[in-house]
Amino acid sequence: MLALPPVLLNVLGFLLGFAGVMVLRVLTVMFGKRPASKRSKPAKTMIVLGSGGHTAEMLMLMDSMGRERYSPRTYVVAATDAMSGGKAVARERTWQKTESPTGFSLVQIPRSREVGQSYLTSVGTTLYSLAFAFRVVLRERPELVLVNGPGTCIPICAAAFTYRVLGLAQTQVVYVESIARTRRFSLSAKLLYHLRMADLLFVQWEQLAKTYPRAVYAGRLY
Repeated sequence: MLALPPVLLNVLGFLLGFAGVMVLRVLTVMFGKRPASKRSKPAKTMIVLGSGGHTAEMLMLMDSMGRERYSPRTYVVAATDAMSGGKAVARERTWQKTESPTGFSLVQIPRSREVGQSYLTSVGTTLYSLAFAFRVVLRERPELVLVNGPGTCIPICAAAFTYRVLGLAQTQVVYVESIARTRRFSLSAKLLYHLRMADLLFVQWEQLAKTYPRAVYAGRLY
């Protein structure tokens, strides 16, 4: 039987040990419960906007939130979304009652999958979007990521989850399922739910909470 050189054995041992630590970290982040804590200062928040209804629902949700507790805010929009960024700026003007609002920023990332795009070609665009998402999340270091279902949110949530595994950030991910989802999750919600990348997943219909027991029934949110 061929004996491996000591150097190679050391390298293999290191790699196996590192892999074991990473598996343990992933399981800890996925299944461990984070202790609740009272905050004395605002949470730096990243908000992912989708086109059309996703953006409208997210901004309506924020209308009812104590926005002073979620600041500064970074809005993430898809590069091909020509409207959501402008809607966020307009809402900030209304909230702050000024034509020159402050305390927020806009960031664009490539869309992981366009409507009608084939799943085969979306593999490459998703990887491209992931690269941008990892850079954005590492640069911004949000304490909270707030999402409600656009495909753009998956790379952002994956980046936040990975940085938690690596110990580079302690970002919490909160997902709010659309009011239009009465019995079944959207694809984004299914991914975040089953991969346990969302710390909290709110639903607005009681039937969904019965189908997905780890979801939190919040009732009508906007």
